[in-house]
Amino acid sequence: MSAGGAVPPPPNPAVSFPAPRITLPTGPDILRTYSGAFVCLEIVLGGLVWILVASSSVPLPLLQGWVMFVSVTAFFFSLLFLGLFLTGMVTQIDANWNFLDFVYHFVVFVFYFGAFLLEAVATSLHDLQCNTTMVVQPLLNDSQYNVNVAATVFTFMTTACYGCSLVLALRRWRP
Repeated sequence: MSAGGAVPPPPNPAVSFPAPRITLPTGPDILRTYSGAFVCLEIVLGGLVWILVASSSVPLPLLQGWVMFVSVTAFFFSLLFLGLFLTGMVTQIDANWNFLDFVYHFVVFVFYFGAFLLEAVATSLHDLQCNTTMVVQPLLNDSQYNVNVAATVFTFMTTACYGCSLVLALRRWRP
């Protein structure tokens, strides 16, 4: 015991945690950065990919199923990512956000690049002749073909946005 007989209070454990490592601003200021703008583009263009592939009646479910999975999953995770920054929750969670940003965009870039290739293959097979109920017809009709071309273009644009975000995240992670 000390000379006065009082025991000092224990240290506050919340103070001993290290601060999260992040260089992006939080709140609405994230939207004023290139990274924030690219995340917004990823959400909008990824949503268009999702809508276009779904509206094409998915004539090749094996190929386009992966495109749907990637676009829907990336859409929701990008919304979550942007939401964490807009609400400022990233300052409350002890993590190396620069590294997590890099890893997230790397994984999604690789998956979206694969989705782009599969959607391009699905679109290129439009002249493939299928025998359905004794009638030979093209795999994709003209309307489905046009929708798949648009989906391929937007998948490429979304992949490019994730690639730009990946480069920006790499620069923040490894200055």
